[in-house]
Amino acid sequence: MIELRNLSKHFTTLDGPVDALRHINLTVRDGDIYGIIGMSGAGKSTLVRCINMLEKPTEGSVLLDGQDLGALKEKELREMRRKVSMIFQSFNLLMQRTCLQNIMLPLKLTRTSDAEAKKKAKELLELVGLPDKANSYPAQLSGGQQQRIAIARALATEPSVLLCDEATSALDPKTTHAILELIRDINHKMGITVIVITHQMSVVQEICNRVAILENGEVVEEGEVSEVFSNPRAKATRNLIYPEMADNENLLSEGGQRIRIIFNGKQPSQEPLIAKMAVETGILPSIMGASTRTVGGNAYGYMLLEIPGSPENMARAVSYLSGIPDIVFQVEAEYSGEGVIA
Repeated sequence: MIELRNLSKHFTTLDGPVDALRHINLTVRDGDIYGIIGMSGAGKSTLVRCINMLEKPTEGSVLLDGQDLGALKEKELREMRRKVSMIFQSFNLLMQRTCLQNIMLPLKLTRTSDAEAKKKAKELLELVGLPDKANSYPAQLSGGQQQRIAIARALATEPSVLLCDEATSALDPKTTHAILELIRDINHKMGITVIVITHQMSVVQEICNRVAILENGEVVEEGEVSEVFSNPRAKATRNLIYPEMADNENLLSEGGQRIRIIFNGKQPSQEPLIAKMAVETGILPSIMGASTRTVGGNAYGYMLLEIPGSPENMARAVSYLSGIPDIVFQVEAEYSGEGVIA
């Protein structure tokens, strides 16, 4: 288990002090595939470097199975990093060495015999689906194949934790899916805890069971992926799940009132919700933006409505939606019930 307790990281730059991370508290359980997501500059890369102590936190602590990593000496840190391995967006393979030699490298650093290192490397090539690439050089491989070699190398020391720092950002969607499937298989078969650092919510949605959303160095939302997707409470979360929401933030007319409806998969997609609300309440909302998809006959996504007229109209709309099971809605703008979530 990995625990981050009141973790903060401050830098001093020519432009002044920078608070890269502020009071992060997270727990990653054994066997989790845990997503940490945020936009550029949110603090994701700093956080992952603090987890493996490539960056020492300014405050707080990182615990691995109860052991405070900040208290370790340099030799002990090197031992720890064999348990906490890492893969990167840029693969970081040695181009002058074959794929087999790249995978053998961390084993050679631990003074494993050539015969044992070669045997282990060949097993890992099988695991990542590239048994025929032992004598190939990285430049001869596609991006997806290079990342598979990087994953094999990361597994050479039999780690208990795998850190993935934007590991699929340089890959096309089809290759990304294949790499994520491989990571999921490794998690299931080997019991390795995986921490996925990404700016792509689709990556989190595909393989993670828990997620934390970073914004300006702080965790603004955290929980089970299914819960966060079905009921995103923080604005940063909503913008990551439904980026087109941000495009509609400034469309509100003067004195207007908004309701954001989140479809969490429990509402049938054939249900004419807005039409029924118009008929039953006499309110004619404007749809300012929407992104929905149907999976298994149920609706997922969001709809942003502008409610015309007086605050009484908003109150009637809220009352109507409150009476519908399995609807999540968030009231925005000047209505006195701002922030209502039902």
